[in-house]
Amino acid sequence: MVSFVIGGCRVRFLLLFLIALNIASTAAAQQTPLRKLLTADEAKVWQAVGRINMKNAGFCTGALIAPDLVLTAAHCMYNPKTGVLIDPNDIEFLAGWRSGRAGAERKARRVVVHKNYVPGRNVKVEKVANDIAIIELALPITANFIKAFEYHKRPKLGDDVKVVSYAQDRAEAPSIEEPCQVIGLDPRALVLTCNVDYGASGSPIFIVDDGVTKIASVVSAKAIVNGRKVALGASLGAPLEELLAQLRSNRGVFQGKKPGRRSLSEQLGNTQTVAKILRP
Repeated sequence: MVSFVIGGCRVRFLLLFLIALNIASTAAAQQTPLRKLLTADEAKVWQAVGRINMKNAGFCTGALIAPDLVLTAAHCMYNPKTGVLIDPNDIEFLAGWRSGRAGAERKARRVVVHKNYVPGRNVKVEKVANDIAIIELALPITANFIKAFEYHKRPKLGDDVKVVSYAQDRAEAPSIEEPCQVIGLDPRALVLTCNVDYGASGSPIFIVDDGVTKIASVVSAKAIVNGRKVALGASLGAPLEELLAQLRSNRGVFQGKKPGRRSLSEQLGNTQTVAKILRP
């Protein structure tokens, strides 16, 4: 069972996860408040956000948290058709990709998926909370050229946030949505009013902390709650520290668990409100 505080009330959601789709959908895109970052000046601030291309597996969004580390969603590292982990040799990070050019292009050296992330359709509640991964780049991107973002451990209910992403029908330039808000909190995950779409998986969710823009979360899924489009993101803090510890210890490379055998209803129990979930 998953519960979030929304509007002062604790609401439980039945999470109906569908197939993780990283590639752009053929369905018509809906109008969103997203704004493309078309000019060089406005895009420069967000150059550490980039498009992650996976050979024969579409694309996701990610962001630098160190010169050689890209933070993204764990489910992006699995081929959406086969469910198999993608070879690092087939992964490329295009920092600041805009109109056919990147501020920097780097191949992946290895990938570290959170040790508690469980791939597959038979999803546990913790899937969103642990849906984070780090791509270690073959060569670092120098800080004096493109500066990596810091991360923020825990936003508060009602905080204004912003999302910078690539997605369906806007794969050639980053778009920003600002502001959207944190409307649900759980120790493991966030519910946000951000309207994300296919390809936006792994997009950084930013918060301004004492004048510094930091990553507060990573887009894991999109949902519809009471007719309203929302995004679900992993809380950072402890999960990210665990992931970084895996990286430092050289464990967790392509580490994942087999899907659990319990049914979705057994995992989540009874529910009061239904949220349909799709991978963005």
